[in-house]
Amino acid sequence: MPRLALPRVALAALLLAALFALPARAADPIRIGFSDNLTGGSAPNGKQLLLSFQIWRDDVNAKGGLMGRPVELVFYDDQTNPSNVPGIYTKLIDIDKVELLVGPYGTNFVAPAIPVVMQHDKLTLGLFAVDVNRHFHYARYFSMISTGSNAGQRFSEGFFALAATQTPKPKTVAIIGADAEFGRTLTDGAVDNAKAAGFEVVYHQSYPPPTQDFAPIIRAVQATYPDLVFVASYPPDTVGIVRAMS
Repeated sequence: MPRLALPRVALAALLLAALFALPARAADPIRIGFSDNLTGGSAPNGKQLLLSFQIWRDDVNAKGGLMGRPVELVFYDDQTNPSNVPGIYTKLIDIDKVELLVGPYGTNFVAPAIPVVMQHDKLTLGLFAVDVNRHFHYARYFSMISTGSNAGQRFSEGFFALAATQTPKPKTVAIIGADAEFGRTLTDGAVDNAKAAGFEVVYHQSYPPPTQDFAPIIRAVQATYPDLVFVASYPPDTVGIVRAMS
């Protein structure tokens, strides 16, 4: 399924389940609220997500809306900054009076949204968030990502399974990731997978999200002479890490 289609399918399914209980006049729009990474490091991903929502909204409204009501999107730019997320979701609920919450985009941003959603006892759908509800166990949170349980390990299973088939088999691995919810979840899972596959973890460190110069980190990795390097990062960091490795 195309990547842009995923939020559209997941959102439609959640709406059908949630909206039957919402009292409103037929002429009133269904207001769906979210924050998005429209500027900052994850803006390319966030803009794709917004385009997907807008295509879905236009398709639905062209067919008469949902339950006879037009769909309206209410969204704000979180600037790829997790600290902006709680205030945005509070505003969406208390001031904009949206009927359904979705998003934000990504693990680092869904995590700070959930406590606000829980406080207001709202139903929500997280977008591309990895195993974030393991901290909260919130029954009204749903995730559209298809990794299922133990999602932190799912992302690196294939990496280590493929590495184990190489001849000669690699023996050591260095693991680095951003010191944020997404990076920690994936690197913890990678450590578990590496050990289960018989690899020795010779380096396991995180770096602060504002990092721009990755040369010292890569020199530290290089000093351990790993056979493999596993990195859990968002696109801007990945570019910097690849450049430092080059």
